[in-house]
Amino acid sequence: MASEKPLVAVTCTAPVNIAVIKYWGKRDEELILPINSSLSVTLHQDQLKTTTTAAISKDFTEDQIWINGRKEDIGQPRIQACLRQIRHLARKQRSGEEEEDPLPLSPSYKVHIASVNNFPTAAGLASSAAGYACLAYTLARVYGVESDLSEVARRGSGSACRSLYGGFVERQLCPACWDQWVGTWPRARNCAVAKCGQWGDNLQTPRWPGAGPPPSASAPPPVLC
Repeated sequence: MASEKPLVAVTCTAPVNIAVIKYWGKRDEELILPINSSLSVTLHQDQLKTTTTAAISKDFTEDQIWINGRKEDIGQPRIQACLRQIRHLARKQRSGEEEEDPLPLSPSYKVHIASVNNFPTAAGLASSAAGYACLAYTLARVYGVESDLSEVARRGSGSACRSLYGGFVERQLCPACWDQWVGTWPRARNCAVAKCGQWGDNLQTPRWPGAGPPPSASAPPPVLC
């Protein structure tokens, strides 16, 4: 049986998606199941993205998370739901592995997470979608999970599962129907003007924790095309 590594760290990015047809409300708050199907377009990460780094080690004594350099409460129910689901999948996958080829580290090892958005929250730019999609994907990579992550991502935000795909994405209504890649429109251009936004550490649902203070109080709102 191969020896485990002392530490594994992974950095990933995830894009913003903008809803073309929104879902209005949830019929199951725990599983984050919508009352209607939705359609979105995923934006290019050259402009808008979340970057998340996750590291696990047998030397870590507790789970921790930092948002834009500030330590935040990792006990948030939605963050915990994603983390719990990833660890469950890691244990399930590990139990089916051959002894001589185990996953790199134990699913019980604690994790340290650092996440950064390059855009403000509460400005209509779907920060929760990019944030939780990136969290789910990064945790899956660091714990060695090879599985569909739609269900994990939507435990954090109902729209996060759409940010796992490029182009136009449909999230279907029925619980047995997963997200579908619909297609791309290469010549489409999106222009986002952040007239107002919240720079801070807002942890309330459905938003992903904020993006830190603006570079200047007098700085004009960003225009991203």
